[in-house]
Amino acid sequence: MAEPGPVTIVHVVDDDHDLGRAVARLLTRLGHRATAFDSPVDMMNHQRNEQAHCLVTDIMMAELDGFAFAEQVRAQDPAIAIIFMTAWPSTANAVDAVRLYGGLDYLEKPLDQVRLAAAVAEGAGWSLKRRDALGRIGMLTPREREVFACLGEGMSNKLVASTLGLSPKTIEDHRAAIIMKTGAASPAALIALFRATQGA
Repeated sequence: MAEPGPVTIVHVVDDDHDLGRAVARLLTRLGHRATAFDSPVDMMNHQRNEQAHCLVTDIMMAELDGFAFAEQVRAQDPAIAIIFMTAWPSTANAVDAVRLYGGLDYLEKPLDQVRLAAAVAEGAGWSLKRRDALGRIGMLTPREREVFACLGEGMSNKLVASTLGLSPKTIEDHRAAIIMKTGAASPAALIALFRATQGA
């Protein structure tokens, strides 16, 4: 019998009290631990104690617009997936949401439940992967992070040494330490881990 996957935490923010709770109930039925908040500030305070994997937020809110809210959340937690929802869609805003504010998806109200479910599942998966990657590099020293970034770009040891002004032997030592700490033993694994830390 397969082990159950990790419980994914979703925070829903909408100053329409009833709608926010309806979305949270739906996501709870789908297996997420979902909590609704009327206020962006309340959600951010809660996020400090319970980090969500995915945030579903309205754009048009009286207290703080969803885009500014997303920037604040992303600064607090780079590994949270953000999904925007709005009753006033526009092509310009949809592009802004995804490209400028790190939105994973942009949903129009009334929400398509199938699309919402798919977006949250994708966002939670992305968040779990990025949290794991960031955790794995958490023990690297600043110099090892520099070397890791170069290796993650596909550079050879010799090119990394030249780029950072270090000896090839020093790069080999740093690479060995990075492999030991992260478990990424091959060039492909290092590149994949680096991309995951960047949210790719």
